[in-house]
Amino acid sequence: MSNILDRVNMPEDLRKLNIEEKEKLCKEIRKLIIDITSKNGGHVASNLGVVELTVAIHSIFNTPEDKIIWDVGHQCYVHKILTGRKKEFEKIRQFKGISGFPKICESEYDNFNTGHSSTSISIATGMARARDILKQKHEVIAVIGDGSLTGGMALEALNDAGSSKTNIKVILNDNEMSISKNVGGIPLYLSKIRTKTGYTRSNRKIKEITNKIPVIGKPIVSFAHYTKQVIKRAIIPNMYFEDIGFKYLGPVDGHNIKKLEDILQRSQRIEGPVLIHVITKKGKGYKLAEENPDKFHGISAYDKQTGKTTKNKDYSQVFGNKLINLANKDKKIVAVTAAMKDGTGLTEFAKKFPDRFFDVGIAEQHALGLIAGMAKAGLKPVMPIYSSFLQRGYDQIVHDIAISSIPVTICIDRAGIVGNDGETHQGIFDLSFLSSIPNIVIMAPKNFEELEKMLEFAVNANKPVFIRYPRGGENYKFEKTEKINLGEAEIIQEGTDLSIIAIGKMVGKAKQIADMLPDKKIEIINTRFLKPLDEKTIIKSMEKTKHVITIEDNLLKGGLASAVLETINKNKLENIKIKTYGYDDIFIEHGTVEELEDKYGLTAKTISKDIQNI
Repeated sequence: MSNILDRVNMPEDLRKLNIEEKEKLCKEIRKLIIDITSKNGGHVASNLGVVELTVAIHSIFNTPEDKIIWDVGHQCYVHKILTGRKKEFEKIRQFKGISGFPKICESEYDNFNTGHSSTSISIATGMARARDILKQKHEVIAVIGDGSLTGGMALEALNDAGSSKTNIKVILNDNEMSISKNVGGIPLYLSKIRTKTGYTRSNRKIKEITNKIPVIGKPIVSFAHYTKQVIKRAIIPNMYFEDIGFKYLGPVDGHNIKKLEDILQRSQRIEGPVLIHVITKKGKGYKLAEENPDKFHGISAYDKQTGKTTKNKDYSQVFGNKLINLANKDKKIVAVTAAMKDGTGLTEFAKKFPDRFFDVGIAEQHALGLIAGMAKAGLKPVMPIYSSFLQRGYDQIVHDIAISSIPVTICIDRAGIVGNDGETHQGIFDLSFLSSIPNIVIMAPKNFEELEKMLEFAVNANKPVFIRYPRGGENYKFEKTEKINLGEAEIIQEGTDLSIIAIGKMVGKAKQIADMLPDKKIEIINTRFLKPLDEKTIIKSMEKTKHVITIEDNLLKGGLASAVLETINKNKLENIKIKTYGYDDIFIEHGTVEELEDKYGLTAKTISKDIQNI
């Protein structure tokens, strides 16, 4: 018997299927997702959870004329399979393959590049208003997870969209998860809605009764509407979505295609903003992902039978272990995360110190304000956060932390190139956007041991300290790591022919380069600090060798290269020949770290060859 999936390449093929065929199609799609992600890695649980929902959306709405905006976008695999990219799906997230997130350049069905949470309702509202001004007739649909509602941007957009009376559909994919289990008041509110099935039954019953009454005037119609509102508020107090202007539909079983199609069709008949509440299960159809949705959120290649991955010791794990060690000795140390407990290495800390661990949900701005308040009141907060997510709290860094020099420790995980998630997740901007802010300290370790020493330094520095480190493990085994002193660089080896000035993981690459060129007398400086920069050590080295290269896993503008060039200019150093290695004014696509470094000339082999030519 042939697969239904073989017959479905585009949404118009999907619309020819009956419900039974669509149900079979969903099983086939799940199998395909598991087969490919087990080889390539990726976002497994979130995509398995939206299979029926995606099938229903493309069955009912007239895509691509109707516009779908996927919040975050990591749950778009089914969407890509159904919109002409089934054959390319085998290479999803691979170098030169299709992206794991929506990409405008890939397909007319991808209406916006997304990769971070809580943005879809704002974007969809903007598109809906543009549609109205341009006298167009299509639908605009935002698909947002319940975890994303903890982000303030989503709540701001809901408030605006609800008051605007704009025709917009918001599909709330409620699976009680973002990455880790959701926390906070909004998830509790949604739980209340989920459990109050009496509301749905009462609402339906009132409609049945009302429909049987002949139309005899506005008073009776108004009374029926008033009665419905009374019952609604009695069963679900503070009906938030309707109170801010949305017509609320649901909850509906997100794995029942017939019910999904029915409620989506109902939404099309309603004028103004509509919120459709869909209940799904993250990891649906794959027992291992259902039981461990956080593990299967973003995962490397895995064994389909066991779910096991090959996981080596990494910086996040080293950070988490060291923080526990420090917290055992210092009761003022607390940890804060914005829904990234597992990814940033805080799982064991949360178990050991539940009263000193705080997960605020997907709310990076609030998390930064929170740690500022904690520190001002006498605690020593430590907040690990992915580099690409730290961007979301720039104003809080400036306004709430730096201006008053509040002593917090912010550990920037996934700094530099992270690989297969692409442009929205590469952490190549943090050195640049932090370097211009006064009053802060910026550090980056060359290896695990140096990260431990930097963390110990940071929690006692009485300053705002940012420590950035890469995804994964060490790239070079160093024999020793010297004590950390504020603003002091470390000379790894001395030489007279060339100075290599590097920061973070690129110090290991500098050592690899020197090992490839044993005939050259290369001096390697581990700057350790971008701010304050050890100008004295750097100047002494540059004046000795007269030939300098800088290496960083960051944009060249505003990073280490800029700092060294500013040092040369400020101190009027003459006859210094310098070449800088980093990323030059570009967004970096998806691929493995090795593939991307090779493309952009940042491998030890490429740089050592350049040095020989020089």
